[in-house]
Amino acid sequence: MTRKQTLIQQIISGLLFLAAIVLIGVLSARYKTEFDWTAGNRNTLTEASLKQLQAMPGPIVITVFAPSGADVRRSIETDMGRYTRAKADIRIEFIDPSANPQKVKEYNISSMGEIVVDYQGRRESLRATTEPVVTSTLQRLAYGGEQWVVFLEGHDERGWNDPENPAALGRFAQVLRDKGLKVRGLNLVKEGRIPDNTSVLVIASPGKQPLAGEAQQLKEYVERGGNLLWLADPEAPAGIDPLAQALGIAWQEGVAIMPEYQVIGTGHPGFFAAVGYPKNPVTQGFDQITLFPFARSLVGNPAAGWSLAPLLISSEAAWLETGDISGGSVALDDKDIHGPLTVGLTLTRERKGEGDKTVTQRVAAIGDADFLANAYLGEVGNQQLGLNLVQWLASRDAQLNVDVPKAPDTSLLLPGWALTTIAAVFVLLLPLGLLGWGVARWMIRRRR
Repeated sequence: MTRKQTLIQQIISGLLFLAAIVLIGVLSARYKTEFDWTAGNRNTLTEASLKQLQAMPGPIVITVFAPSGADVRRSIETDMGRYTRAKADIRIEFIDPSANPQKVKEYNISSMGEIVVDYQGRRESLRATTEPVVTSTLQRLAYGGEQWVVFLEGHDERGWNDPENPAALGRFAQVLRDKGLKVRGLNLVKEGRIPDNTSVLVIASPGKQPLAGEAQQLKEYVERGGNLLWLADPEAPAGIDPLAQALGIAWQEGVAIMPEYQVIGTGHPGFFAAVGYPKNPVTQGFDQITLFPFARSLVGNPAAGWSLAPLLISSEAAWLETGDISGGSVALDDKDIHGPLTVGLTLTRERKGEGDKTVTQRVAAIGDADFLANAYLGEVGNQQLGLNLVQWLASRDAQLNVDVPKAPDTSLLLPGWALTTIAAVFVLLLPLGLLGWGVARWMIRRRR
């Protein structure tokens, strides 16, 4: 090959190399590929967040109050980029507080770097830009108006405003608040009536029978079309006969016994672990195990117009123990009720609302309140099932199974010996080793 041919080949190779670089640059500007290798894909939106965005038609405006060139701007753009890539009509606006004091006053901004989210005329500030915080904020903004979850009080029910008592429902009430629902208590003797803006009335296992007038009001609330969550523990009186008759349900006395408890590992035959669910809108797409300590069963013969759907059903090997279980030894006998047992069910009926619009009235009855108590709310899927129940009862179907889990790798916990070892290596051994190596090299060179 002549020198001229070699030169031509080199020129062509150089041009091809330059063309490849230009082509890669153009493609990289038009297309973007990302890989998330964090534990649990922490930097990628979960299915729950994507589902929430799909349920929010229309633009979302995120306003960030930060000075030009501030590092917080880049940080927020990175965190919120996950959302803008998933929903094209999310707009991020940056405002310099010093250059636009009118906006600061309009948005009632109190600190630098504050973030405000606007959606369909509703506005809320963001405390952080982590996915659980952002998605929870979007859930609250998704629904207009006030939706109240009202807990019946005055009969030794499970407390709704105590986050410390293991038997109370305080933590669950806070979870409902985080999802945009308003929570309050109701003492019928004091207030005299159930508020008209009640979205869901919760009867959380009363320890005493309501007064006759109260029971009648509860019955009338359901007859008017109110939505209801009724929890009843085995040790609590079934009671409220007018309400039970209006719904066509009957609570059975006893504790559900699960012979398979040793295989599941619940530690007691009175612990019901639901590992599967019958077809029901509350549990559609829900595949987590839920734990119900000491549950009772119920039977349903729905009144006219009502449709019944089982929610929680035990295995055929289970039974309802009507005797004493305090000794820890139980056995099926003729007095007990054979399984399968219905531990939870839902009732629905169609009724006319405002302007002759047809609405669906919803009721859920569960033979256990412990699964939502502070002590057990964090067990497997208990919190999500409780959320699904209330969201479904409040007719917020788009919110079912929308709950972003916390990232599993946000903190590193090391035992004391590991911390001591790391400190010894990096603070003592490594510096001394480097110093010794330097002295040794210096001495060797001097001898030469």
